[in-house]
Amino acid sequence: MTSDLLAPLDLAFWNIESAEHPMHLGALGIFSAHSPTAGAHAADLLAARAAAVPGLRMRIRDIWQPSPLQPLSFGSASREPDPDFDPLHHVRLHAPTADFHAEAGRLMERSLERGRPPWEAHVLPGDDGVSFAVLFKFHHALADGLRALTLAAAILDPMDMPERKPRPEEPRRGLLPDVRKLPGLVRGAVSDVGRALDIGASLAVSSLGVRSSSAFTAEATGTRRTAGVVLDLDDVHRVRKAQGGTVNDVLIALVAGALRRWLDERGDGSDVRPRALIPVSKRRPRTAHPQGNRLSGYLIRLPVDDPDPLGRLDTVRSAMDRNKDAGPNRGAGAVALLADHVPALGHRLGGPLVSQAARLWFDILVTSVPLPSLGLKLGGNPVTQVFPFAPLARGQSLAVAVSTYRGHVHYGLVADAEAVPDLDRLAAALTEEVQTLITACRS
Repeated sequence: MTSDLLAPLDLAFWNIESAEHPMHLGALGIFSAHSPTAGAHAADLLAARAAAVPGLRMRIRDIWQPSPLQPLSFGSASREPDPDFDPLHHVRLHAPTADFHAEAGRLMERSLERGRPPWEAHVLPGDDGVSFAVLFKFHHALADGLRALTLAAAILDPMDMPERKPRPEEPRRGLLPDVRKLPGLVRGAVSDVGRALDIGASLAVSSLGVRSSSAFTAEATGTRRTAGVVLDLDDVHRVRKAQGGTVNDVLIALVAGALRRWLDERGDGSDVRPRALIPVSKRRPRTAHPQGNRLSGYLIRLPVDDPDPLGRLDTVRSAMDRNKDAGPNRGAGAVALLADHVPALGHRLGGPLVSQAARLWFDILVTSVPLPSLGLKLGGNPVTQVFPFAPLARGQSLAVAVSTYRGHVHYGLVADAEAVPDLDRLAAALTEEVQTLITACRS
């Protein structure tokens, strides 16, 4: 294994991290246990298997002395094998607990150790003796959602996957462009400038006109609370078939309706339209270098102020259709693409400033994390539920991640524990909103 420079967006995630806003993704998998000792056995398996996964041995090292082969790397960072890698530093067995989410919230508060490969797996035995949970944490600079899934799957039980023909490897980019490609590169540079101006203008417009709610923003306390919601995917399909659109449209509309209920209960007022960032993966599966983040996004106004559940769904569907027509390279949601045009030292020096600008860009993150349709297991113990968790940007108090797994929708909610002490009420509102939409479809 050799070192590899971080992609610009990876470097941005590495530099905007702070103690109050760690930049790691999470996933809480809950397993049905075959025996009371299944959790301890699972921890042993994870540690043993992690040693054989090259991607889990990679640490991130800051570069302050560029090599002759990489003269432009000053201020960047690279992935490189950790010569002192010990899986026991990353896989930890905890005492039995009756509340997996309470433990997950506490563990999500803690930043990953930056001197070691930035990932952890926390095994949480259930005090009922018939279940255990594993909380995976991966730094966003090490992996996006797809890459994190790949790394986690590598230390779970092997799955029978259909064979796929490998794509041809893409050559690494050299330090200097091929002269035969210069005309195209010039056109691309001009196009990039136009795209940047379009994104900047869209971002400015998106911040005008409609107020948000203080419920979505908070001073950093560094505390975390998590909650999970499980819905029947058939119910979501029932709404989609009745009203049109996509499953994702329905899932986003459910968030809008749940926020309306929650804000009303809090007395905060629901006459708001918070800006939601919907990340879009631009990753090409099975490429030669899949570890870097390849993300853009769509920005939409969640119609929390609309009292009609079907009206909210229609608004979300229309907004998502407009975003898809424009594509993931345009609009205010595509700000992440600008990271490619910032030099490494710019990321290093501007990271703290960029981290404080997130609240000006969006109010809440609503992200989808793909999961395999096949059942996941560890030591023969099946996964029954999987709750993905997204990092909280500075100045924001709530993030929503969602996955579908074996006929169910799993929402993972992460919040600043002091700003959102009633996160469980938002989780309950999501469950209630499904029935509201189904009822509205019937009437």
